[in-house]
Amino acid sequence: MTAPAHPRTASKPRRPAPVATPALALYQQVKDFIVRRIQEGAWRAGDKLPSENDLVNQFGVSRMTVNRALRELVEQGRIVRVAGVGSFVAEDKPQSTLLQIANLASEIRQRGHDYRCDVLSVERISAPLEVATALDLRTGESAFHTLCVHREDGLPVQLEDRYVNPRQVPDFGQQDFSRQQPSEFLVRNVPFDQIEHVVDAVLPTAEQAALLEMNVGEPCLLLTRRTWSRGVPITLVRCLHPASRYRLGSRFRADGNPVIV
Repeated sequence: MTAPAHPRTASKPRRPAPVATPALALYQQVKDFIVRRIQEGAWRAGDKLPSENDLVNQFGVSRMTVNRALRELVEQGRIVRVAGVGSFVAEDKPQSTLLQIANLASEIRQRGHDYRCDVLSVERISAPLEVATALDLRTGESAFHTLCVHREDGLPVQLEDRYVNPRQVPDFGQQDFSRQQPSEFLVRNVPFDQIEHVVDAVLPTAEQAALLEMNVGEPCLLLTRRTWSRGVPITLVRCLHPASRYRLGSRFRADGNPVIV
């Protein structure tokens, strides 16, 4: 008599083998070490970093790996490299907000630095087509125009080229801007309910570079701002910043509102 066959035991599904977490890339380890030393204050702005050879020996990696780490830190603005001399911790660049109209004078003074505004011109001119369009003026209609250089410890950090709608601010040209800069006067005296900000990376013209005391080939950040009151444009201003001296940024909550600190 044949014995009944034993029922086949269902095979248990095999669990996938755990995926090993890849080790942190070697160049990233070098970057993290340098960034950590800067954040801890062990290396301060202007301090010289260990040489490439020292980092190669310390981490046991190739010169190419160290070079990539240093190159990315330069691109991020954390260090500067001087050919034949070495790498140094970069100076902190002041940062201005994008979500609000910042008081540049207050920002600079809060850092303990000296602020100065050179008002180069205050005039009423026939609005160029682009300006007339931006301010909802008729072609050829006049607009107020000011040109200012803002300085931090004597060094130019912003060239402000501003046009103002005379319908909205008829007494703008009569102000004493040696006592109160144009943007400060507008914020304090002309209510606005809308702001538009656009940022571009540009190269300065020869005239702009001369006013900012920089080389023509150095890049700049151009912040173009327009403000409105009840749908009527108030001002169009172009703020040109040498990228090596200034940066623009914002911090805001998930609901879109700025973080006030």
